[in-house]
Amino acid sequence: MKSAKIGSLLNTHNDSDSGYVNKNSTGVLPVLPLEVLEEMFLNVPPHQLVWVCRLVCREWKQLVDSDSLWRKRCRREGYLPCDAAKLPKDWRLFYFLCIKRRNLIKNPKADDKFNDWQIIKNGGDKWSIESVGVPLPDTTVQRFFVTSYSPCLKLQLIHLEKEGYSPSFMDEFQPDIVISDWYAPRWDCGSQYEICVELLNHKKKTIEKFNPAPVIFEQWNDQKWNQMTHVFKNYGPGVRYIRFVHGGKDTQFWAGWYGIRVTNSSVEICPSVDR
Repeated sequence: MKSAKIGSLLNTHNDSDSGYVNKNSTGVLPVLPLEVLEEMFLNVPPHQLVWVCRLVCREWKQLVDSDSLWRKRCRREGYLPCDAAKLPKDWRLFYFLCIKRRNLIKNPKADDKFNDWQIIKNGGDKWSIESVGVPLPDTTVQRFFVTSYSPCLKLQLIHLEKEGYSPSFMDEFQPDIVISDWYAPRWDCGSQYEICVELLNHKKKTIEKFNPAPVIFEQWNDQKWNQMTHVFKNYGPGVRYIRFVHGGKDTQFWAGWYGIRVTNSSVEICPSVDR
């Protein structure tokens, strides 16, 4: 709903010459049943509800701030808690976290060189970046990070509170944390891929870890892209950081960049079930 439409509900309009509210306007809100007003609000863009509608009057503010409105909005738009036994205490917060779901890994596709990544192992001829030859399912991916003949690992540390996920929300609701990573070998050289993702407390001590065995590719493979995925569930209270580490090497010690390739990494906080 546009702001002008909200103005019409207020039964006011601006005088084009003076810029003031027309004196013939009563300035009185129309009397609408609560059910009608709520139904109207369910169709207003969410940010306008918060930034415009709740500022109109006390009654509108109370309705916009009500859990009932946001609970109905979540149900109507398909945002259902991952665990039906853990209902949000703040449905408005839950709704906005659902619609703002995003990848918390920065620069996942090597579009900005190595910015936002911390190199923790840089063996052989070091990390490099190359252009995609064999396409990924996500055709927006145009580059990948590639390893050399000794271990190459890089890291990102995600501070959840800085990303908008408060300690109380993480502790009480414990939303699913979904990680994904794409990796591929060269066809003409053997290689090794590894990944370790940890949920950390405020002291950066491990609460839970995903650290599968390294994936080994033999020489003369099909060089196709593979996806590594994992979902953290019911991990308990205290999660404040996520540490994401991945990389690998080639297994034949060839000079250059014949090792594992990685790109399109992601970490997402998922309060609701995937639709």
